[in-house]
Amino acid sequence: MPARLTGFLCLLVTATGWALNWPAMKILLREWPPLFSRGVAGIAAALLLGVIAKFVGENMRVPRPLVPRLLLASAINVFAWMGFSTLSMKWLSVSEGALLVYTMPIWAMLLAWPIAKRKPSVAGFCALTLGLAGVVVLLGAHGLSFDGGKLAGIAFALAAAVLFALGTVITHTPMPLAPITLVAWQVGIGCAPMIVLGLFIEHPVFSALGPDGWAVLVYMSLVPMAVCYLAWFATLRRLPADVASIGMLLVPIMGIVAAALTLGEPLGTREAIAMALTLSGVALAMRQRQ
Repeated sequence: MPARLTGFLCLLVTATGWALNWPAMKILLREWPPLFSRGVAGIAAALLLGVIAKFVGENMRVPRPLVPRLLLASAINVFAWMGFSTLSMKWLSVSEGALLVYTMPIWAMLLAWPIAKRKPSVAGFCALTLGLAGVVVLLGAHGLSFDGGKLAGIAFALAAAVLFALGTVITHTPMPLAPITLVAWQVGIGCAPMIVLGLFIEHPVFSALGPDGWAVLVYMSLVPMAVCYLAWFATLRRLPADVASIGMLLVPIMGIVAAALTLGEPLGTREAIAMALTLSGVALAMRQRQ
């Protein structure tokens, strides 16, 4: 099979697995609280990735000078990104949470202005306008009158997007660690505090997890955090990074459609317009970032 076709197939596997994780989180949150459930799935995935890394011969040792960078990456890329996006699902629908979280390239473009002295172009400001217009269309269903829970969900989703974007701006060079090893350490370090906070703040009821919850927990551990990362690395070996990144716009689209089919969430003209506007802005921002 040609490498390019294999790359597109791996990209499709990655996007599908990550997309289905959005409605899966909503199902799991019916039985377990967000931080604890995401933390348990993450630790299980980190252990599995560690075993895979050893199996393929990667060196799991982290040099001491890289430890601070690894801790920072774990805090931004895992604890903030995964933890805050999962928290937002307590109050937001999948369409609202996914579109807000996936505005991260727009925030990265804006943050690069004061931090890296890269002023956005006219196309960059158009990307910002399109992205914000899509968010306003989606959230304006009730005249922009939000209760406290809705505002908390929006705040957590935007915090996940902005912090992840900040990480992409301040990280100039990749860490010299093998890819599977790097993900295993980041996921493990970032998810461990979620379990601790979940136990002390959320007080999960262990017996509340039913068959559906167990199935979703296993799925989250195996597919989005393990199989999809392996498929993503395979994608990057076969496709240009800009093609792979823009292909990730499939994730919120597929996630919103999956939530409509499995959870009965609304999917109408408003959601379609919001997706078109927001993701057009995100795609334009990605082209500016290349």
